[in-house]
Amino acid sequence: MEKNLRQLKSNCLKIVLFGPESSGKTTLSKELANHYKTHWVKEYARDYLQKKWNVEKKVCELEDLIPIAIGQIKLENKLSKISKQLLICDTDLLETKVYSETYYDGYCDPLLEKYALKNSYDLYILTNIDIPWEKDDLRDRPNEREKMFDAFKETLIKYHRPYIEVSGSLSKRLDTATKAINSLFNK
Repeated sequence: MEKNLRQLKSNCLKIVLFGPESSGKTTLSKELANHYKTHWVKEYARDYLQKKWNVEKKVCELEDLIPIAIGQIKLENKLSKISKQLLICDTDLLETKVYSETYYDGYCDPLLEKYALKNSYDLYILTNIDIPWEKDDLRDRPNEREKMFDAFKETLIKYHRPYIEVSGSLSKRLDTATKAINSLFNK
């Protein structure tokens, strides 16, 4: 099981979009991948949980988190092998850890926690909640956006992750993010 959560070493910069539901992570991550003409690691949980909803009309349960984490790191590892300079990740295991703790009374599976903290990224892009919340089958906390945003930000601070915060329009977010990423290339 542990080997399924290990992040492969890579020579490319890895950037993670990080933040609560409906805060623009997927939109911005696709734009960044387009801008840099690189690979984009989609959010595994979205497809996994949508399928669960479509088949069983059930939302995420605690026992779904390890399969989601395994699926996410598998996608990342696959694309990190073929990415030359930069990989844009829609999410990571640390995000799954935050969701676990906020949805399940502070609990996070020790194995998930171990790899969420062990895995390494060059920059986290924290997406602000200053855009409209969009309802779908999976999103369920429109009234807790501020609380969720605070949990994500506090996690980045607590674990000393390098991050920037983006807000405003998509073009403003893209501009802020590309400036930060370009500065990593210039180091």
